[in-house]
Amino acid sequence: MLTCLQVSPDRSQFFRYDSMSLSCEDPLNSTGWKVKRRTSDSGVRPCSSGWGLASSGSTCTIGNTYPTDTGVYWCESDRGERSNEVNITITDRAVILESPAMPVSEGAAVVLYCKAETNASKHKYDFFKDGRVIRSNCSGEMTILSASKSDEGLYTCSGAGLGESESSWLTVFGGGNDQQIQLTSMSTTSSALPSASVSLAASRLLCHLIVGIPYLLSTILLGLIYRDRKRDTRIVADKRENLDVVMERIV
Repeated sequence: MLTCLQVSPDRSQFFRYDSMSLSCEDPLNSTGWKVKRRTSDSGVRPCSSGWGLASSGSTCTIGNTYPTDTGVYWCESDRGERSNEVNITITDRAVILESPAMPVSEGAAVVLYCKAETNASKHKYDFFKDGRVIRSNCSGEMTILSASKSDEGLYTCSGAGLGESESSWLTVFGGGNDQQIQLTSMSTTSSALPSASVSLAASRLLCHLIVGIPYLLSTILLGLIYRDRKRDTRIVADKRENLDVVMERIV
């Protein structure tokens, strides 16, 4: 699947009244795809059917976002093919956690920003992973230089006197084209659950099976070889013992 949904600006959380653009990137045929979404209020709808404005190619623009725009977005072709899914949250909170909307390859740098809706004064920002503070600064920026499996978890941020952001789940996949980092916005106010996590879990299970089966078969094969060698050794020993008995009788 070459087509993927691109979000601009590249993040999964937005303030009310922000604008965003969603486009279907396909090097072969981007015009054959439409942006669709699933929300708790409206269910599944394509762009320009009560939300967004479809423009040239396969691009959909939302001029002013609202919490009702919170949901799961993807690209879909006329033949029913689907791209990756992106969970987007629109919030009325005073801070958001800016994280890449798209997957990032393992080992790449991941930058998280804790952004306040108003920048009237300096704030102290805290970054949390699985409920524990892991970074505090006044820049509102946190960098993971080389993402690994240990970075997987639920991330939030907060600003002094501003409250806490929505959560973003960081999924880290090992090497390979399909093993990536997924930062998915997890809205506590939305019933649009990240169904992409199911397919990601299935992909991970399939990957583990593909990697593990050769080792399992090798182990079984080695066990059979060891059993056969042990049996052959026992047969040779028995033959030698019988030969010794015969020789003793002859002597």
